[in-house]
Order: sequence, then structure tokens, then C-alpha cells
Amino acid sequence: MIHRRKGRKLKRTYTHRKALLANLCVALIKNKKIKTTLAKAKELRLYIEPIITKSRKALNAANAESGVHLRREVNKFLQDKGAITTLFNEIAPKMANRNGGYTRVLKMGRRLGDGAEVAMIELVDYNVEQAPEKPETTETETKGKTKTASKTKTAAKPKAKTTAKTKKAAGDTEVKKTTKGRKKKEAAE
Repeated sequence: MIHRRKGRKLKRTYTHRKALLANLCVALIKNKKIKTTLAKAKELRLYIEPIITKSRKALNAANAESGVHLRREVNKFLQDKGAITTLFNEIAPKMANRNGGYTRVLKMGRRLGDGAEVAMIELVDYNVEQAPEKPETTETETKGKTKTASKTKTAAKPKAKTTAKTKKAAGDTEVKKTTKGRKKKEAAE
């Protein structure tokens, strides 16, 4: 049994690991979900849960001094004003009724380059699917008339494969290169 070995080292020094986890926390707070390796995601979960708990307690603090103290405690870890305001103004009120378990780690398979296990970590109440894009409308003026054109993004359909038999049947011409580099057209018969 291994005792007194809390946390993962992630093959980094103490300061590098601390900076990495702080940056991952800021990214998670701003984007609500991030994709990283499984080990980093599991370690980030242990790092960010107490931070969110402190922001929740700051909202429920009876006196102002206690709330300010908790905000300064969170500032020691994150050191990003935008992330701290997002945490205290957006995330903490949404997590007010939840007692822990603010994040979810989803395994996504292995990375192609090095085979590392990849996972997505997300805040639990922020798993909103993206709405489909609306068609863009543009207005152009041509000689006093106003035209409205709509642009929609459609997926291109794959073209059917053409073989030599179908080309001959269609009467297409084939272009072949000769040994001297000149192109030679032959009618398919």
C-alpha cells in the first residue's frame, strides 16, 4: 500500500504543476468545458471543486468580511480577474443548490499522435448543446433594387466513383500523358 501520496505529479515541478492547474482552472471557468488528458482532468477536478465551494460560501456569507476573505482566497489560486468575476457572478449562483460534484469527466478515447487518454471536463450545469446556425441573410443594392440573398451551409454530397467502363459508356475523352511529357487525347470508343 502506498500512503501519503496525494495528487498526481504530472511529470512537472511544483511551480510548473501549480501554474498548469491554475491555467486549466481559468480555461474551465471561461469556457465551461475543456478537452485535456485524463490525468490532468482528474487532477483538475480535485483542484477546482474547493474553489467553486469557496465561491458558493462567499455568496451565502452573512457578513461582508467573510465574503471578501473567501474571494481573496480564490484569488490566490486563479489570479485572473475575468475568471474570478465569472466564477462569483455566473457559476456560484448556478451551483448554489448543489453540494459538491460540480464537474464531470468524460473519457473521449485516445489521441492519435501519442496514444494518450483524452477526456473532457465540464461544469455540470453548463452542458448546453449548441443551437443550429441560422441562415445568414445579406442585402445588396443593384441599380436601385434591393435584393436579399440567403446563404446556408450545406454539406457537400460525395460524388459517385467513375470507372473506365462508365467513362466509355458516357463517351468522355481521356487525357493520357505520353513518355515525352505531351498530353494526348483519345476518344473513348
